[in-house]
Amino acid sequence: MSTTVFISGATGYIAQHTIKQFLDHGYSVIGSVRSHAKGEKLLKSFDNSRLSYVVVADIQQEGAFDQALKDHPEITGFLHTASPFHFSTDDPEKDLLIPAVKGTTNVLRAIADHGANIKKVLVTSSYAAMMTFGDEMNPSYVRDELSWNDLKWDDAKQNAIAGYVGSKAFAEKAAWEFLEMEKPGFQLATLNPAYVFGPQLFDEEVKGTLNTSAEMINQILKLTSADVVPKESGAFLDVRDVAKAHRVAFEKDEANQHRLLLQNGRFTSHVIRDIIAKRFPQLEGRLPQGAAESLAKILSRYCKLDDSKTRKVLDFDYFTLEQSIYDTVKQIAVANNW
Repeated sequence: MSTTVFISGATGYIAQHTIKQFLDHGYSVIGSVRSHAKGEKLLKSFDNSRLSYVVVADIQQEGAFDQALKDHPEITGFLHTASPFHFSTDDPEKDLLIPAVKGTTNVLRAIADHGANIKKVLVTSSYAAMMTFGDEMNPSYVRDELSWNDLKWDDAKQNAIAGYVGSKAFAEKAAWEFLEMEKPGFQLATLNPAYVFGPQLFDEEVKGTLNTSAEMINQILKLTSADVVPKESGAFLDVRDVAKAHRVAFEKDEANQHRLLLQNGRFTSHVIRDIIAKRFPQLEGRLPQGAAESLAKILSRYCKLDDSKTRKVLDFDYFTLEQSIYDTVKQIAVANNW
């Protein structure tokens, strides 16, 4: 019999790629979805007998995961990927902060109470939990796996961006505090990806508006030559590498009790624009103008990133930014019959 893992938020961008990673390596996967309709669509998309689903309509509800774990004692690993990631809210506390923290604590409480056979838990956190805004543009600062953002709860309530950044830190801290206080019988690791690029797992998931990270690429494709490229920037990793990192971290004891910083360098929207122009010359005439500054000059203003501990644990090569952007745009181009 194959090892069974549970993946919350199974219809998500990262989650679907992660499900594929585990199925491809012989695991059985039980995913949580918000409705039977979403679950049936997931099963049809994967068409794999080792995938099943349970409905968890609201991860904020106390005991949300209890029944699923009672019904499936065969589960030995739990990957909690379900957490809100969007900036379209006027109430960050209600829509971002509370769901992220309650969802995480509900998962861990359910595992402690009803998941006796679960030995490894992964929580999908974010680079946002490590990022302090004031240090991001400080080239003498070094951010690593031990870094935390310094947002207070009241500050995180002020707007959607602060709410998201705060939600990731508060939820992750809740997980580590649970481990320290409860001393459950499972090992914990958190994965902290930066912006996640790369194709959707299924072509039919390509819609007019994509998930928050991938939409950064899509929005450049929606611009015209008369538009201005947004001044967005950050660190990135391809979604396929994020998914592989989840599997490798699950399999390796070296990941236990660690935070894993997932990134493969920085980008700017202008860099994305230039990659698109290079790899899709047929789009050159409709894209905005490129950047006046070199990437090296732009990046010299940012803090340094030290993910050496993470790379030692994971020990595999990542997709380059160019390949990630190319694969993303190629899929969008096919979907739109360019």
